[in-house]
Amino acid sequence: MTTSAQDRFIKLGLTLPPAPKPLGIYKPYLIDGKYLYLSGHGPVQNDGSLIIGRVGDDMDKDQGKLAARQVGLTMLSTIVTNLGSLNSIKRVIKVLGMVGCTPDFGSHPYVINGCSELFESVWGAENGIGVRSAVGMGSLPDHIPVEIEALFELV
Repeated sequence: MTTSAQDRFIKLGLTLPPAPKPLGIYKPYLIDGKYLYLSGHGPVQNDGSLIIGRVGDDMDKDQGKLAARQVGLTMLSTIVTNLGSLNSIKRVIKVLGMVGCTPDFGSHPYVINGCSELFESVWGAENGIGVRSAVGMGSLPDHIPVEIEALFELV
């Protein structure tokens, strides 16, 4: 018997933060046929506030990785809020992770693993790991340390 994504998430004992509202002129998600596109998400905490900081400056790579995990939880919240369940996702197709960091910081993939490891734990290795890019940025909106967008295939 296989365990559903929603059941795996519950077993992890994690809490979803509130799904963010758009702060600009864009849709937080878009469904096109069998694909779900999620706009860039930041690290929303359970109280609705954002994790703030710059990796390599006032935040180390492990704190950045935790922020990326929080972005993943925020994305899961958008999915559950708008689609009803994590079970509506068949697999992760693509993740684009942007790390707000100092020019000399070079561990972008390590930081974005925080989100990728979460997705793997929810959908399993076969469906939770997609293709990915991890890049550094001089600044991100509201001084967040990580922004991630993703493409999923729907069930």
